[in-house]
Amino acid sequence: MKKNKTEEGGTDRRKFLKLGLMTSLTAIAGASIVTNLAAQEEEKEPSGEVIRLLTPEGKIVEVNASNINKYPEALITPAESRIGIPDRKFVMVIDLAKCKNARKCVEECQKAHKLDDHQEFIKIQLIQNHEEGEPYWFPKPCFHCDEPPCVIVCPTGATFKRDDGIVLVDNTRCIGCKFCVTSCPYSARQFNWGHKEKFDDKSQPYSPETGVPAAEGTVMKCDFCPDLLRQGELPHCAKACPMGVIYFGDKNEDIVTNGEETVRFSQLINDRGGYRHLEHLGTKPNVYYLPAVNRQFPLERGFNIDEEIVERYKDVPYVQELKKQGKI
Repeated sequence: MKKNKTEEGGTDRRKFLKLGLMTSLTAIAGASIVTNLAAQEEEKEPSGEVIRLLTPEGKIVEVNASNINKYPEALITPAESRIGIPDRKFVMVIDLAKCKNARKCVEECQKAHKLDDHQEFIKIQLIQNHEEGEPYWFPKPCFHCDEPPCVIVCPTGATFKRDDGIVLVDNTRCIGCKFCVTSCPYSARQFNWGHKEKFDDKSQPYSPETGVPAAEGTVMKCDFCPDLLRQGELPHCAKACPMGVIYFGDKNEDIVTNGEETVRFSQLINDRGGYRHLEHLGTKPNVYYLPAVNRQFPLERGFNIDEEIVERYKDVPYVQELKKQGKI
């Protein structure tokens, strides 16, 4: 039964705001969806799938899926990408009790951003607060801070913060000085030393919202997948997680979802004791964590991964003990 529930959840995550997840978040896709419906109605063959949408006027309408115009990445220019999506304040909540290091979030992000295996925008750390305590898996993306030091130190404006809370990098402006890398207290950024043939991909115009095509000698990081947000979809990491670890939504509307359930952001944080990593630094991150209390999976299950990745956690005392016992 549990497997079936997970599979159903995966379908819901892919569809995000379709099929009844009706909140004001549906308006993320913008007025263009509804405005262009009439013009497109006669041009497309009906697909049979009906989707419920919320119009900018607050009315729920049912439309055929084939009539929906999504924002093509090519239409979002670097200048437009600096503005952000109006009236939104995006926020992520990560439930540490659900994480078992499945790494699907990492892999899907790498695929979407055309990264190499060693390039990770979201890293899964293993945190052990003290030797007597059992460690827990800790997914760590960019925190898209409200007070981002990376933006302050950038000499060219390549790193910028949008009105919707997302911090992006425009690699057409980046000069590779690495000031942002050294200023980030979360080590969320990485320098692009070059990867394979992917720089030659000119199949789509460059946009800071996708980071594709990449540019050698520039800085890269997690971007919250704003190209998907314009389409009313969850970021790649949230869609890919089989356990529903990652919630995403709009803080202004006080709503987040992991695809399986849609909840009030404030209530989730209050009820579960949500917190922000390294709060004392004053960066005001837009990523929150729910404590790893009453975890759903034993830690050992997270070591069913490549030996090369297991080596990353060799210095954690608990891991050393598990190896002695032959459990991993």
